Amino acid sequence: MAPAHPCSIFLLACASICFPWNPNTTSLAAHVRSCSHLCVSSIVPRISPPRFGPSGWAGDPTPNPTPFAHPRTGFRVPIRTPPPGVGVMDVPRIVLDLWIPLRRHPFRRDRRRNGGGGREEAMAKAMARVTRLVVTRPDDWHLHVRDGNRLASVVPHSAAWCARAIIMPNTTPPITNAVLARQYRERIRMAVPDGRKTFEPLMTLYLTDRTPVEEMARAKEAGVAAVKLYPAGATTNSDSGVKDVMGRIPVLEEMARLNMPLCVHGEVVDPDVDIFDREKVFIEKILQPLLEKVPQLKVIMEHITTKDAAEFVAQAPERVAATITPQHLLLNRNDILVGGIKPHHYCLPILKRETHRQALLAAVASGSRKFFLGTDSAPHPKGAKESSCGCAGIYSAHAAMPLYALAFEEAGALDKLEAFASFNGPDFYGRERNQDQITLVRKEWMVPESYDFGDEELVIPLWAGKKLEWAIEENTNE
Repeated sequence: MAPAHPCSIFLLACASICFPWNPNTTSLAAHVRSCSHLCVSSIVPRISPPRFGPSGWAGDPTPNPTPFAHPRTGFRVPIRTPPPGVGVMDVPRIVLDLWIPLRRHPFRRDRRRNGGGGREEAMAKAMARVTRLVVTRPDDWHLHVRDGNRLASVVPHSAAWCARAIIMPNTTPPITNAVLARQYRERIRMAVPDGRKTFEPLMTLYLTDRTPVEEMARAKEAGVAAVKLYPAGATTNSDSGVKDVMGRIPVLEEMARLNMPLCVHGEVVDPDVDIFDREKVFIEKILQPLLEKVPQLKVIMEHITTKDAAEFVAQAPERVAATITPQHLLLNRNDILVGGIKPHHYCLPILKRETHRQALLAAVASGSRKFFLGTDSAPHPKGAKESSCGCAGIYSAHAAMPLYALAFEEAGALDKLEAFASFNGPDFYGRERNQDQITLVRKEWMVPESYDFGDEELVIPLWAGKKLEWAIEENTNE
């Protein structure tokens, strides 16, 4: 290493002042190492003779693409390569190089404005001032409404706040052709309440190992919006799903030609794969090869649950997107298991670790156009959930937007909610954005313990019996 310069102690002090030590989050040793690393990596080489070979400073004028990040504040400093021959006379310029950006960093501004409270407290105070959000009416790009007399119980909840919804085809029997899709659409429309008759169910086709290539053109003509891929046995009513995805390549190529998107339940069903790893393995073994085989196919990876999926979608081509549910933004697997099993928090894909939940929050907070709203609201009768072998599915249509607002507020990204809920989905599907609006207000209301589900059954909603801090203005429960 280059010998320490007399100014190194001063530079270390500058970094320490900019990033005060917090014993509750960082050990003193780790804090000193971080500040020292910042100075050594970004400053000291610029005021000491270069000593390293091709992979270091000497003879390598290219900036390091990986900046140093302080472990607590996240402030990132690019590690720049100095020109040779920099001397002591350059110290004032170098000190300003470090000091000015650090003084302007949001972390420092937040400390000054909030008595040392830091960025998190500043964000919390700013969000607390938001009491009203007017957003373009959203759409739900992944919805289950069941069938028969249960339609009248659940369709009004979705029609109250969204303009369109991609309707899942895993009914009993499944919606496997254009004729069944037309008939199901009419049954849903009959359940839409007066005053919201503009609600549009967008139908999907259930892909099976026997779906003929010709059915894609018939589905397109019937107005089917997408085709759904369920790996056989992956979730509710998926026994008729696909067992050999690569065997369906001719159908997928026809879909790409017709510009029909593929909605994917992204989990493998191999019994040797742990249930918490099924999404990651699906990406590696099925989704990546599929995208290579059919390069023009638009794919929506639905209800993603992991950091792996969020990173994959973010880095994938523009023809790949993902929906994210409110439960996967708000809950982790502790919410199923800690303090007793919570059957009404059981869904597939299953809730994951907190690290994955945080990754999903970061994905929606990034503002990326690749992520959009899909509730995966999936009602089941109370008795079917509270049984020795309970059904997978969480009902969230009753309060979807207030739940999403709660999650986006936690992420400090309320300003990103409208694009996630109202713009990114229609843009990806190639449809017009909605023109009317809904209003979210900061007002506490108690979520009911249950809702009617058909003639004599009940469904337990997400957040049942608990208070929500956001409500849709025209549908607020006192």
